[in-house]
Amino acid sequence: MTTRVLRLAALLALAFAPPAIAALNILATVPEWGALAAELGGDKVTVSVATTAMQDPHHVEARPSLIARARGADLVLATGAELEAGWLPMVLQQAGNAKVREGQPGHFEAAAFVPMLEKPARLDRAEGDVHASGNPHIQTDPRNIGRVATALAARLAEVDPANAAYYRSRQARFADRWSAAVARWEKEAAPLRGALVIVHHKAFPYLFGWLGIREAGTLEPRPGVEPTTSHLTRVLATAKAQPVKMVIRAAYQDDRASQWLAERAKVNAVALPFTVGGTPGAGDLFGLYDDTVRRLLQGLQ
Repeated sequence: MTTRVLRLAALLALAFAPPAIAALNILATVPEWGALAAELGGDKVTVSVATTAMQDPHHVEARPSLIARARGADLVLATGAELEAGWLPMVLQQAGNAKVREGQPGHFEAAAFVPMLEKPARLDRAEGDVHASGNPHIQTDPRNIGRVATALAARLAEVDPANAAYYRSRQARFADRWSAAVARWEKEAAPLRGALVIVHHKAFPYLFGWLGIREAGTLEPRPGVEPTTSHLTRVLATAKAQPVKMVIRAAYQDDRASQWLAERAKVNAVALPFTVGGTPGAGDLFGLYDDTVRRLLQGLQ
C-alpha cells in the first residue's frame, strides 16, 4: 500500500508540476554572432546560424528550412548595415514571426552598437557594393565584439527576463576574459603596425584600424565586382612600386586572383578566417583572433 501511495504521489507531482522553460531560440545570420550568443546564453539558449564561414554573407538563398528557423525564433541576431539586405528581409517576411521583425525586441543588429567606418559620401551603384551605413564587416576588430556583447546581454535579458541575472553574469565573465585576450593580441601583433597590404575585397578596415595595418589597394576594381586582368595588372604595378608585404583575402573567397598577384609581386598570399569556422584554428571567437594574428605575422616573413 505504501508503495502505491508513493507512486500515486509521484504521478500527481509530475502532472501538476510547472512546465519546463524552453531555451531561448536564437537565429544568427553569421557565425560570429552565433558564437557570441552561445558565449552569453550558455544553456539558456539554443543557437542556429543561417550561414557558414565559407559563404559570402551578402548572398544567401532564402531556403524553406531557413524560413522555418526564422518562424520559430525568439531572437534574430544580424550584423545590419545592409550586410543581409539581399536576403534577410525576405526570410523574415516569409516567416511571419512578429517577434523578430525589424524594430521589435526580438530583432538585434550588431552594427547599431559600434562606430562605423567607410560611410560613403554619396550612394552610387556604379561604385559597386556600397553600404549606406558604412562597412558592415565589424567583426574583424575584436573590440567591436566586446561592444556588441554588452548590448546583446542586455537584449537577452529584455526578451528573457527570467534569466536576466544569468545573462549579465556570463557577460561580465566574458568581458574579463575578452579584454585580457585583446591586450594579448595587440601585444603579439605589434610587428604588424605600419605594414602595407593589398586585399581582395574591402573587408578589413576594422582589423586594419585596430592593428595599424595600411591598405595599398584591392583586387576588386569596385566592392563586389570580380577582379579583371587589366585591374590586376595595375594593382601589380602598385605592389612592385611599394613595400607591400602580403595580399589578403577572406577564407571563403576564391584564391586565384590573390595567388596570381602574390607570385608576380613576390609577396605572401594570406587567407584569414574572417569569422568563426573560417579556418581549422578559428573554432570559436577566441580562436578566430588567435588564428588571424598568427596568419598575419606569418605573412610578414
